Amino acid sequence: MFVYAGAAQFIICAMLLTNSTTLAIIVTTFIVNFRHFLLGATLAPHFQKDSMFKNIGISLLVTDESFGVAAMKLAKKEPMYAAWMNGLNMTAYIVWIAACALGGIVGKLIPNPALFGLDFALTAMFVALFVFQLQSVPKSKLRHIAFLILYMLIFMIGLSFVVSSNVAVVLSTIIVATLGVVTDR
Repeated sequence: MFVYAGAAQFIICAMLLTNSTTLAIIVTTFIVNFRHFLLGATLAPHFQKDSMFKNIGISLLVTDESFGVAAMKLAKKEPMYAAWMNGLNMTAYIVWIAACALGGIVGKLIPNPALFGLDFALTAMFVALFVFQLQSVPKSKLRHIAFLILYMLIFMIGLSFVVSSNVAVVLSTIIVATLGVVTDR
């Protein structure tokens, strides 16, 4: 498994289909996966007592899903241990490899994945992660999040008139994430 990033896999495949340059694919993948820097920066303070080697191991395998599970644990004020995080990350990695292999084998047998809703599975997973994380957010911050979602929609729609929809999503994400950090109280 060369790339451990589901979103990057989809982006790479889509960009290969449109004959994008190698540099464009690499830059786009880097920008999309830059969020892992933010995920790692959020988790790092909880592993300060652990060695640099353990921290690197944790950061290399953290995903949106494992971060979501860890964030819920932190929201409940439960202690976070490197062994627990490594177990979570390794479980996610092993399941990802198995699912990719199984998908590669079984995928050919499913003539129209849309009939089974498989084209929506990734979106549904991210929506579920978002909803679970919202449950642990203090009520005072929900309004801030709602405005950020609204701004995201406005920027995506507005930018899609100027640039491609893929670029609009990336630019909107960067703009609204920055806006969210700056305006967070």
